Amino acid sequence: MAGRGQTGAGDLLQLVRSGRAVTRGALQQVTGLSRATVGQRLDRLFRAGWLREGAGGPVDSPLGGRPSITLEFDGEHAVVLAADLDTRHARAAVLSLTGEILAEHSGALVVEDGPDVVLGELGRWFAELLEKTGRRASEVGGIGLAVPGPVDSETGRVVQPPIMPGWDGYDIRERLARAFGEHTGAAAVPVLVDNDANLMAYGEQRTAYPDCSAFVLVKVSTGIGAGVVVDGAIYRGIDGGAGDIGHIRVGADALCRCGSYGCLAAVASGRAVARRLAEGGVPAASGSDVRDLLAAGDPGAAALAREAGRQVGDVLATVVTLLNPGVLMIAGDLAGTPFVTGVRELLYQRALPRSTAHLDVVTSRLGERAGLVGAGALVVEYLYAPERVEERLVALGV
Repeated sequence: MAGRGQTGAGDLLQLVRSGRAVTRGALQQVTGLSRATVGQRLDRLFRAGWLREGAGGPVDSPLGGRPSITLEFDGEHAVVLAADLDTRHARAAVLSLTGEILAEHSGALVVEDGPDVVLGELGRWFAELLEKTGRRASEVGGIGLAVPGPVDSETGRVVQPPIMPGWDGYDIRERLARAFGEHTGAAAVPVLVDNDANLMAYGEQRTAYPDCSAFVLVKVSTGIGAGVVVDGAIYRGIDGGAGDIGHIRVGADALCRCGSYGCLAAVASGRAVARRLAEGGVPAASGSDVRDLLAAGDPGAAALAREAGRQVGDVLATVVTLLNPGVLMIAGDLAGTPFVTGVRELLYQRALPRSTAHLDVVTSRLGERAGLVGAGALVVEYLYAPERVEERLVALGV
């Protein structure tokens, strides 16, 4: 059996999934492998149920002949599960391998109740969603989880999360895998955990801006965070701390939940805007309350959201100058017209024209589903990475 350096079955699957080579002849041409070797490795993928034959392609030869049979990734042979945690509610879904949401559920889930309770409840949600779709637990390839805090991607553990008390260093992967098994009776599956802004950015970039090589998403809800996708991959920094712009100091004297004074999140997050509204007699306690007030046209909420947008835009001028993205997406509870208007005002005032000449400032396409789509895509890319395909084929005995 071929090793990774010899263009294995996983590499052929990657070529088909990416669309770079979708016929046997094209695979031979791209890899330099013989027809027999390509056929042997494709046979393993067919037996695993991961590939299927599609319609015939065009005839390339001027002499005519039979059209080449195209190869397709079979996105129906398995499903993945995804969940997106916020501070007071969560969403969960069953997704196809091509990113289609087959069933979803949202409800109250308070992150301050702690990881054991929250992850146990997610296990129950997953079991109910699988029953709703008619898919078996044995068909689940893996689980993706988006959380509102910095994550060490090597361990899947959150690191000193300001708005997730009791979660620091907790083994999320083990508990969620166990909860899934407790409610379904299924064997353990891989669990991947990442920051919510990262996964929102990943989902949005892959879905709507696949050709954008530098993509930034800023989520402004209870807190403020950014996700960065460079050349199609999430940029996390050395230990998952990239994008944590909510804790950049902006000179104010407000106390942040991280314990420091003057953080951007302390003055411009949904929580901060809600606090100022409450001080003025308007009942508001969270970013979702501010969102509802903005949707109802509340003028006080709109004015404060625009001011918050200007404060975030001032910080984003530096981000845009540093990263030179093609797309800057504003998402989260505050991502409406007043806030985005404020962002634009300060961003274009403070950033160099060179940095914004080819920049599109947009709002979310996927809305509240962005984190789910990104978490699902992260799991699929993990499961079908070339080096992992070889391991999984061996485990399947093909």
